[in-house]
Amino acid sequence: MNQPVPTRLAALRAAMQQHGVAAVLVPSADPHLSEYLPAHWQARTWLSGFDGSAGTLVVTATEAGLWTDSRYFSQAGQQLAGSGIALMKERVAGVPDHLSWLQQQLQRGDVLAVAGDSLSVNNQRQIERKLAVGGATVRIDLDLPGAIWPDRPSLPQAPVFAHDPVHACVPRTDKLARLREAMRAQGASHHLLSSLDDIAWLTNLRGSDVECNPVFLAHLLVEAEGRAILFVDRAKLDDALIAELASDGIDIEPYEDLPGALGALSADDKLLLDSGRVVSAIAAAIPAHTPRIEAANPSTAFKAIKTTAELDHIREVMRRDGVALVRAFRELEDRLGAGESLTELDVDTLLHRQRSAQPGWIGESFATIAGYLANGALPHYRATPEAHSMLQAEGLLLVDSGGQYLGGTTDITRVLALGETTPEQRRDATLVMKGMIALSRARFPKGASGPQLDALARAPLWASGMDYGHGTGHGVGYFLNVHEGPHGIRPPSAGGALVPLEPGMISSIEPGLYKPGRHGIRHENLAVVIAADQTEFGEFLAFETLTLCPFDRRALEPALLNPDERAWLDDYHATVRAALSPLLDGDDLAWLHRHCEPLR
Repeated sequence: MNQPVPTRLAALRAAMQQHGVAAVLVPSADPHLSEYLPAHWQARTWLSGFDGSAGTLVVTATEAGLWTDSRYFSQAGQQLAGSGIALMKERVAGVPDHLSWLQQQLQRGDVLAVAGDSLSVNNQRQIERKLAVGGATVRIDLDLPGAIWPDRPSLPQAPVFAHDPVHACVPRTDKLARLREAMRAQGASHHLLSSLDDIAWLTNLRGSDVECNPVFLAHLLVEAEGRAILFVDRAKLDDALIAELASDGIDIEPYEDLPGALGALSADDKLLLDSGRVVSAIAAAIPAHTPRIEAANPSTAFKAIKTTAELDHIREVMRRDGVALVRAFRELEDRLGAGESLTELDVDTLLHRQRSAQPGWIGESFATIAGYLANGALPHYRATPEAHSMLQAEGLLLVDSGGQYLGGTTDITRVLALGETTPEQRRDATLVMKGMIALSRARFPKGASGPQLDALARAPLWASGMDYGHGTGHGVGYFLNVHEGPHGIRPPSAGGALVPLEPGMISSIEPGLYKPGRHGIRHENLAVVIAADQTEFGEFLAFETLTLCPFDRRALEPALLNPDERAWLDDYHATVRAALSPLLDGDDLAWLHRHCEPLR
């Protein structure tokens, strides 16, 4: 049933009136608080028509607003047009956040409804504190969007499989033993996990319930002295895998049975949970007499630091991914040069064909972003059959893509010059490159965090009065989510955690610049934190670049690079050439050598 957005909002408002609700909050979340959601929990998209990955919808009897960040301002503006939903631009002067806006809208005695399976314990507390000032209350037992969604998609049913031991590197029994040591250190008898990447990492299992993320819907309850229970649809696992898990101390129970297991906890038990990664509906099943220990999941920090064996696999995956990119970009260049008509969609097709031919490839790590000229200024642009651009032999094409392999996860952005470029385009691409080089070359003391380094990548743009609205780097999983915590490289924020960067952590380095209606620039590599040296001032760390693919130097203005920056770029291209040449031949090898020549 393809109802227009105003019709859906009218149905929601009728349900609100029926239940005595003054406002409904619809976050972008599921019972696992995932970044990317199965279709079953994409209520915000269904209600609003806005399909960006980040956004919060709030509906009252007479008003509606959707809050999203600068990555999606243009997209949201287009998709919300005529919907009756106002675009509320986050972190823009004069625009209140959604809770402050709700405070203004709600009166004493009013009720806000938000589905408890899409709201973390921490967020529930924050909302309740904020609204209590004006006398409004919150109900988490009403899923009104779900109640009016006539053709709501069912839960995904993709099979669950074991990450093969060659690539998994560390047995699940060892991971669980390490987790239990951390539990005992905190005095916990039980530990509840709902975050899908933590569960997949701990159990050495993978799935495909979430597009591009090799995870599966499940909860995990671990006993400090005993076994673990994986709450998952049993039909997703074959008998051999169930037996293997049982021998490793993991029992299988139905996905929906977690509340009953939590309800059986006693007053003598102590439950460790991350209140930022467990939803209110699940936490409500924990008996009041069972003490809680609220702290970060220990596995989040464990999996962020890749082992030596994992890094060896990742380096090989980077070679294979680089080969796929070289072949795809060479073919794109040749076909455009021959006058063939190509579109942004063809870029995705080329990358998919080349990556899928590589050993150990499983799928994309996110939907490819191929933005030509003005489309490149939309940081999370996605070409569709209904809306895409033809490529011409001029200007810049931004390509952000990645792959999931048994031996790692990739994420890379390159800006390609398809022909003649303007001085402004080359200057902008070079300023962004200067920022990328500065951060890539950084040495920093042990204990430094991403927010302390973020300005290094922005300084060349700031000097020219420019900036970008997204973070500079995110963690990356090991054949897991392409966005992984707990670390990140982003501007400091009030109350934000300062997670120290540690050897073995992988981060993207991806400064950008976006000029609406003209072009977008983003250069991105993945890098791993390594030990650099020991001085009288302590231990210092650095980044080792992992990604292996040439930058298109035709998009740059070499005169703007200083000697150290030119040397870094030439050294990087020499590394790429040496790593990829043995895997290429013919026209692909010639293309690689041409694009890895030193700057002149």
